[in-house]
Amino acid sequence: MPRHRIEPRQFLKRLPLFADLSAEQLDTVAAATSELHATRGQVIFKRGDPCNGFHTVIYGNVKLCFVSAQGDEKVVELIGPNQSFGEALMFMDRPYIVQAEALADCMLLHVQKQVIYDEIERSPAFSRRMLSGMSRRLHGLISDVESYSLRSGSQRIVGYLLKDDPVQGEEMTFSVSKKMIASRLNLSPEYFSRVLHDMADQGLLSINGRSVTILDTERLRAYEA
Repeated sequence: MPRHRIEPRQFLKRLPLFADLSAEQLDTVAAATSELHATRGQVIFKRGDPCNGFHTVIYGNVKLCFVSAQGDEKVVELIGPNQSFGEALMFMDRPYIVQAEALADCMLLHVQKQVIYDEIERSPAFSRRMLSGMSRRLHGLISDVESYSLRSGSQRIVGYLLKDDPVQGEEMTFSVSKKMIASRLNLSPEYFSRVLHDMADQGLLSINGRSVTILDTERLRAYEA
C-alpha cells in the first residue's frame, strides 16, 4: 500500500522556527521541504556527505555519532521529535562531520538551505530565531565538555535522570537503549547499568526494563559514587 504523503506546511508551522511566518512564506518554505522516512537502523547520512539543508524530526529518534574505521561508535547527540540538526554545517557549506542513524522508524523533513538563506535576508526575526537555536546547541555542547571534564560518571547519570525535572514517583521511559544513553554520557554500558542498580539498591529509584521511577529526588541529587 503506498504511504500517504503529509503536507509539510502543517508540520512546519508548529515548529518555533517557523511559527511567525506568513501563509505565503510558509508555502515557500514548504515547497523547498522534502519528506523522508527512515526505518530503524537506517543511515540517514554519513560523514563526508554534502549538507544541503537541515533536518527536523517529526516522529522517531535519530542518533548523531562518530564511527571509527574499526566500527567503534561514539554518540554525540540524540535527536527527538520537533528537534532539528544540521543547521551549523549548512551555513558553513561543509560536509557532514558525523553520521546520522534512525533509532526507530522515523519521519523527518529536510529543508533546503537556499530557502533558509532567502528567509534570513527577508526577516530579522527569523534570523534571530535561527541564531537562538544554534546558540542553544552550542551551549549544550559546552555543557557536555564541562560534564565530561569535571563531573563523575554517577553525577552525569543523575543529571540525565533529572534533566526534565521528573515528578517523584512518576515512571519515565527511556526513548532509546541504555547502551545508547551510556555512549551519549561518555560512559561504558556496564558502568551505566551498575550505577543504576546501585541507586536502585539504595532505594533512590526502581528499574523496569527501559522504565525508571524516581523514588527519592532529594537523595538522588546528593548521590555520588
